[in-house]
Amino acid sequence: MTPAKPAAQLEPAPAPRPAAADAGRHAAHDRPLRGILLVVVSTVFLASSDVMAKYLTLRLPTVEIAWMRYLVFVAIMCPAVLASSPGRTLRTARPLLQALRGLTLVGSSLLFMSALRVLPVAEATTTGFVAPIFVTLLSVVILRETVGLRRWLATLAGLIGVVIVVRPGTSAFQPGALLAIGSAACWACALVATRRIAGHDGSVTTMAYSALSGLVVLSALLPFVFVMPSTADLALGACIGFAATSGHWLVVLAYRYGDASVLAPLTYVQVISATVFGYVVFGNIPDAWTFSGAAVIISSGLYIAHRERVRRAALTQAAMVGA
Repeated sequence: MTPAKPAAQLEPAPAPRPAAADAGRHAAHDRPLRGILLVVVSTVFLASSDVMAKYLTLRLPTVEIAWMRYLVFVAIMCPAVLASSPGRTLRTARPLLQALRGLTLVGSSLLFMSALRVLPVAEATTTGFVAPIFVTLLSVVILRETVGLRRWLATLAGLIGVVIVVRPGTSAFQPGALLAIGSAACWACALVATRRIAGHDGSVTTMAYSALSGLVVLSALLPFVFVMPSTADLALGACIGFAATSGHWLVVLAYRYGDASVLAPLTYVQVISATVFGYVVFGNIPDAWTFSGAAVIISSGLYIAHRERVRRAALTQAAMVGA
């Protein structure tokens, strides 16, 4: 329900690998075209999930739509958990961080779908891509990372892009944009939590806790807002869950075949997919301000990702020299 996350934002600085590991890694990365195709297809799934969610908000509460999405998420995760050892998979070394990550993901979904009630899909998607800016800010406060002047300038440029899209103080301003920004902030918190969890829990464990914690929270809220859905609503809710889960799974799969430096910029194709679907389904056409702000936000995000890769490369080199 939120923009796809570049892998570069989720992983800590890599430790030096032995030669055999490097060879296996390069073997997995020798099909970049497959990785590119998977990322592009993932943006179609994610954008279609957002469009269906916006359509369903006309009839059902946001909490109920999110609950259906998470129900499908859990259903998809069950085979993965059962295929391994459930006791081992559900054992976590960072239970509080897993709970925090799950809560922030639920918050991101709820805020983003609330934004979709009042914003065009393309505008909500564009605003949601400010997450890397929040990641930079949180990395300084929580992870105690050092951020150079160029990354701060890129962060400032991204904020200017948000102002261009949102246009506070003008007649074009819609308060719903603040919901999309809040969704991006929650998403950034989840990314930072993922960094802290990496190396302690496996990806299946993290995904399982995200699915279960989200379903528990939404199930507790559901009785207060429940509206009896029609058969068509249930089918659409199932499609939302399938599309969103498949989209994020395709992003993870794509990074097995291509480097982050090649694939991360392609996640912004989701803005194009959202624009196309928004026009086909709702007849929404973003104005020149939205396109201009999107260009600034995307440029800022790409530069932040570039500086992150430079930082990680420097840390890796230092670790290799130390070893």
